[in-house]
Amino acid sequence: MPSISEFVRYDASGQFGIGAPKNTPPAIIDTLNKAVIASVNDPSVKAKLINLGIEPMSLTPAEFKKLIADETAKWAKVVEAAHMKVE
Repeated sequence: MPSISEFVRYDASGQFGIGAPKNTPPAIIDTLNKAVIASVNDPSVKAKLINLGIEPMSLTPAEFKKLIADETAKWAKVVEAAHMKVE
């Protein structure tokens, strides 16, 4: 059976990340980010993620915020074009 990507340009992915409350001090955000990046870059963790089909990414908080904003904008267009509504 052919996949959807053989008929139309199809781009869907998911992201995992860690969030914190809006007013979390920058020093705490930096500490959390360094710990997450260290974990993701640990060879055994990285291998397990890749084995699950997950592409590990080491993003800064600003890069992750931009990724979320970009994905939200992309999918908002799809929701609007499909006339989807929350019920």
